[in-house]
Amino acid sequence: MVPVLSFDAVLMIAFGGPTQPEEIRPFLSNVLRGVPVPPGRLEEVARHYEQLGGRSPITELTFRQAKSLAALLEKEGPGLPVYVGMRYWHPMIGETVERMVRDKVNRAVGLIMAAHDSGTASWGKSVRAVTDALSAAGPMAPQVDFAQPCYNHPDFIAAVAEQVRLQLQAIPPALRCNASLLFTAHSIPISVAALSSYVQQLEESCRLVAAAVGYPDWLLAYQSRSGDPRQPWLTPDVRDVLRQLKAEGRRSVVLVPIGFVCDHVEVLFDLDVEAKAEADALGLDLKRASTVNDHPLYIRALADLVRQRVNQD
Repeated sequence: MVPVLSFDAVLMIAFGGPTQPEEIRPFLSNVLRGVPVPPGRLEEVARHYEQLGGRSPITELTFRQAKSLAALLEKEGPGLPVYVGMRYWHPMIGETVERMVRDKVNRAVGLIMAAHDSGTASWGKSVRAVTDALSAAGPMAPQVDFAQPCYNHPDFIAAVAEQVRLQLQAIPPALRCNASLLFTAHSIPISVAALSSYVQQLEESCRLVAAAVGYPDWLLAYQSRSGDPRQPWLTPDVRDVLRQLKAEGRRSVVLVPIGFVCDHVEVLFDLDVEAKAEADALGLDLKRASTVNDHPLYIRALADLVRQRVNQD
């Protein structure tokens, strides 16, 4: 009988992003490799990054999340080091796995930095990237066992709710009762969504956050569609919903990027630039709740996911 190894690390898996202008196009080449996208899409998205200062905050924020998680695990247990591997930019998952081999890590909790399981979309790509990296590392590679997503974890819900309350409080009291909560998540192909619980998990997150802030009036929209334009993707688009809310007589909207746990271009450009421009043109007062980033309650949720996976054995 093969002995069960105890866990001795956490592997945090994130998307990655450029940290300076010269990294933008090599990063996007990694993201779009093998993806059937319209010609010119790379340059279009590159310009988005350039408008945002030539970088993405995702790498810095992911390392802040890792540092906070490691500190909490050290304080409350289990005291495991936290490694960070990125799918599309450095430190790449393969580079991180090689470091784990050098450090003689035997078994790690895999922590995918997404609150919702999108099946073979982003979640599945993270699992495959880790699997490929472990295979390439050879027989000394650690075992990686993945934690569950945190879409309905009470601390994740509380962290999002706190960010939503901050934006609701910024709306004048006379308008607050008429405000709508508009949750957003990354669109994925309908055929992929049908084989996962992605939409159901998103809807549960939205319902729980809306209940926590006392706003039962909420909607879920999708954003950041990419890929083959002939393939049906999840709708409605966030900008279409903004137009719908205006037509219904709404005056204030709080955007809640529930499908993202970290600020990056899909939040900073697609929402803060494009959706904001749409709202301004419509005359809507638009507030955007922050993603959870390294909010202490979100970090507490991650620590609990690690403990749950460790305690399964």
